[in-house]
Amino acid sequence: MRVIVFGGTGMVGQGVLRECVLDPDVDAVVSVVRRATRPILGRTSGKVREVVASDFFDYSKIEGNFAGFDACFFCLGISSVGMKEGEYRRVTFDLTMAAAKTLLRLNPTTAGGGMTFIYVSGAGTDSSEKGRVMWARVKGATENALLAMGFKAAYMFRPGAIVPLHGITSKTKLYRGIYTAMKPVLPLLLRMFPQYVTTTEQMGRAMLAVAKGGYPKRILEAHDIAGLGDGVAA
Repeated sequence: MRVIVFGGTGMVGQGVLRECVLDPDVDAVVSVVRRATRPILGRTSGKVREVVASDFFDYSKIEGNFAGFDACFFCLGISSVGMKEGEYRRVTFDLTMAAAKTLLRLNPTTAGGGMTFIYVSGAGTDSSEKGRVMWARVKGATENALLAMGFKAAYMFRPGAIVPLHGITSKTKLYRGIYTAMKPVLPLLLRMFPQYVTTTEQMGRAMLAVAKGGYPKRILEAHDIAGLGDGVAA
């Protein structure tokens, strides 16, 4: 299986890349990044190749790297704190659509194949696009557009709290502080609230499982993700 990852330097993306490197069914991974990174989390593996995108709204200069893939794991995301809706929509909906349209064109759905697109959304996303919470409306619009685009399959992952494992850290200073403060109780939270708490390892394994074998639901909540990530039915 050939995989392309967006957001591989973020917390979720790092977890996905790690599991791709460890999975014998994954032959090759392209990680689309804003700038070249220092090798971490096994990226020195011959499986992983970084492609630098100078513009995440226009891939015309690098789209030659985007054909021949079985799955896309789209892990790019940003906090909506302090942002107006138009601004947040551009860096969430518009940015995702730019990548998705390019990938669908270069990996068309046919009788013999096509691409599975997996989008990391969030718990509380508003599929109606009419709720009072701005980020939830925008995420809902993004999910709905992806589901209607015509990929071989598209799945929306809605994790709640995500616990980083295996040395993975968040790029967001606030989140790093929260994880550090909560570190002593995180194992307990994972056991007590699997419907709300997921690990980066479970995220990566669940995304790979869905890319390989599909899932009965197009929208997966935290308990679905945890079950798949642990290798059991959710």
